[in-house]
Amino acid sequence: MQFSEIIGHDDTKRALTRAVQTNHLAHAQLFDGPPGSANLALALAFATFINCENRQELPDGLADSCGRCPSCTKMNKLVHPDLSIIFPVAGSKVTSESFMADWRKFVAQHPYRVLDEWLAAISIKQGNIPVEEARELMGKLSLKAYEGEYKIVLIWCAENLHTATANALLKLLEEPPARTLFLLVTNQSDKLLITILSRTQRVAVQAFSDDEVATHLRQHLNLPEKRAREMAYLADGNLSEAIRLSEEEPDPKDGEPGSDRHAWFAEWMRFCYRQDLIALVKQADGFDALGKEKQRGLLDYSLNLCRDLFLWKHGVNELLRLPAEERTFVENFGKVLEPEHLEHMVGNLNEAVFHIERNVRAKMVMMDLSLTFSSLIRNGK
Repeated sequence: MQFSEIIGHDDTKRALTRAVQTNHLAHAQLFDGPPGSANLALALAFATFINCENRQELPDGLADSCGRCPSCTKMNKLVHPDLSIIFPVAGSKVTSESFMADWRKFVAQHPYRVLDEWLAAISIKQGNIPVEEARELMGKLSLKAYEGEYKIVLIWCAENLHTATANALLKLLEEPPARTLFLLVTNQSDKLLITILSRTQRVAVQAFSDDEVATHLRQHLNLPEKRAREMAYLADGNLSEAIRLSEEEPDPKDGEPGSDRHAWFAEWMRFCYRQDLIALVKQADGFDALGKEKQRGLLDYSLNLCRDLFLWKHGVNELLRLPAEERTFVENFGKVLEPEHLEHMVGNLNEAVFHIERNVRAKMVMMDLSLTFSSLIRNGK
């Protein structure tokens, strides 16, 4: 993994590479970011840069690993002998080494993964990092680095450290072996022991912006501009979720119900406002004919737009993430709704998603929503 493969986060990249160049490396760093952020990707790129044999200077004060030396080649495949990787697994005696081949394939798909995806990939419901990992790690760290300048320990989802594992790790952080770096990656730093937090240098990783998510989807998945922007809006900065949505939902065909989610939602609200039952029944038939993923996608989009309507009604315009077309709709449609109406709509949409997930007939769900929304919009009830 190289820094150049990660979109955005230039300030964080500069700070990390400068620490290496000036030899001011903290022995333990905590890459703390929300789910679907670049925290794991940055940690991997940082580890690659540290042991790179031919670091590259780039414009604008940036630097990167070469991507071609033996160290970079092995890091790219996650097989470098001086890299130890720990992540949640099942059971108290099983360690990460047993699942290493699976984890390499998992991360090779993209490095913005979240824990739920990993647990599903190895078919377990709950994972943790057992104390056996700490025992094995102590043995590995007692040896000198094989090839690189540093031995690097990467702990992914560190918030899942078992209490005994965390206490054992604490001893290593207090008295770290020479030329050893610990890179902890977390989505929930508040679940870590205070004593571990106090012994790590925090690297705050921001969520991706909608523009960054859309750009990644266009460049790496070849999504058209409009669809990439739509997936970015639904994912709300979670790149892993955006990738999942774009891969699970087939590209809509022109003219298919819901192929343009904003147009579909705007038309739905107009029908509800006019209480046009014939049009609402026809729209419910079209909704019923769609697959579950597309139905869920339309409801998720509706939820996001209702939340933005709620923010606009409360005057918090700076938090709106809407493109111009959707923003104009929000400003116009918001005039006929009160905040309490939107609260009801959000609750009803969440309930509809619950029913769709449990295979309730989609036409019934859609008609119930339409009649409820018609009453709210026209009568304020």
